[in-house]
Amino acid sequence: MISRWSVTATALAATAAALMAPATAAHASPPGTEDVTAVLFEWKFASVAKECTTTLGPAGYGYVQVSPPAEHIQGPQWWTSYQPVSYRIAGRLGDRTAFRNMVNTCHAAGVKVVVDTVINHMSAGSGTGTGGSSYTKYDYPGLYSSYDFDDCTSRVSDYQDRWNVQHCELVGLADLDTGEEYVRETIAGYMNDLLTLGVDGFRIDAAKHIDSADLATIKSRLTNPNAYWKQEVIQGSGEAVQPTEYTGNGDVQEFRYAYDLKRVFNNEKLAYLKNYGAGWGYLNSSVAGVFVDNHDTERNGSTLDYKDGANYTLANVFMLAWPYGAPDINSGYEWSDADAGPPNGGTVNACWQDGWKCQHAWPEIIRMVGFRNATRGESVTDWWDNGGDAIAFGRGAKGYVAINHESGSLTRTYQTSLPAGTYCNVQNNTAVSVNSSGRFTATLGADTALAIYGTCP
Repeated sequence: MISRWSVTATALAATAAALMAPATAAHASPPGTEDVTAVLFEWKFASVAKECTTTLGPAGYGYVQVSPPAEHIQGPQWWTSYQPVSYRIAGRLGDRTAFRNMVNTCHAAGVKVVVDTVINHMSAGSGTGTGGSSYTKYDYPGLYSSYDFDDCTSRVSDYQDRWNVQHCELVGLADLDTGEEYVRETIAGYMNDLLTLGVDGFRIDAAKHIDSADLATIKSRLTNPNAYWKQEVIQGSGEAVQPTEYTGNGDVQEFRYAYDLKRVFNNEKLAYLKNYGAGWGYLNSSVAGVFVDNHDTERNGSTLDYKDGANYTLANVFMLAWPYGAPDINSGYEWSDADAGPPNGGTVNACWQDGWKCQHAWPEIIRMVGFRNATRGESVTDWWDNGGDAIAFGRGAKGYVAINHESGSLTRTYQTSLPAGTYCNVQNNTAVSVNSSGRFTATLGADTALAIYGTCP
């Protein structure tokens, strides 16, 4: 997992994020008929609210994930959000009122809210937080004292040793003793406070560094123990702590899915994707959270990212078309310095301005959200590939997708299970006619896709 934070001068950067773990009555995927989450990384809550109304709701996104809302250490870097100093909603992205307004506005647009939740640790160092709270490492007045932290005060250093992973400090951050009753109650209190504001689910940061039984206990104490949980537990071959330990609590992010998509799209053949998912040894689809990239992996180079052009775009198209797991669409901002915080302090005046990339709104990606919703529950049918980088497959009688990742254009006749009729290729809003035999002919340019379902508006 990406549990490495870099240290600079007096602060440490968090390249790590762990997984979040649900505890009882795990959901097989985000509850509801729309399972795509737009992860608006480091967006101010007021900007998230606007985006729910103008874009996410109309496009069919079921969820929006917001960055950690708790008060944190000061500094312009993005990773300061992952060093909490209190559980007050007083981070750089907005106060309690802005957060409540965001949740209400998103709900009115039909979009549920998932909160990135940092409960494995507190901060390093000392100072005054973004909301004015004074703190020192191991002492957060009114919240935690030195008795509430694990006895190991050295850094996590051995991922083959379960105790070291779950009791020592992730990149020097004060590690909470989640086996302690007071700590469990306090964390549950923070999450229950978020639930009173209407939150629908949680992403648990650094879940790998918290015993799954501790997370189960915390979840059982929530006012809504069935709230959606998405846990970031990065699989490491031969490591002591494995993602399968957390599936009883809820969804677990499947990092191998993202890693392998990069390898396939960059260096191998799309034809290999015919049995992608559980057939590759991944978690069961019903408990897997999938993504092409996230805020950690785009910075450490382990996955594709917005700088990869068509490879990145087509990988997202494939993920949304393929019935495995519950997908996240990472939506962040341009960066050359991996530590750089959000433009305008997180205010998004408009997509594709001031460095905001808004991947969730890229035409090729956003149009696939409706495709996914329309084909939900349909299995893969009519697979075709050319043995190389051109593939096509249906989703029963509901839709059909073709991806041409070859260097030249491709013209062919595709066999589908679609009823005869005229369908919309949502990749470019053109009409496609399917004959009585379920066939249609199309030409795809290099590095383009086709996705047909329904009719064009």
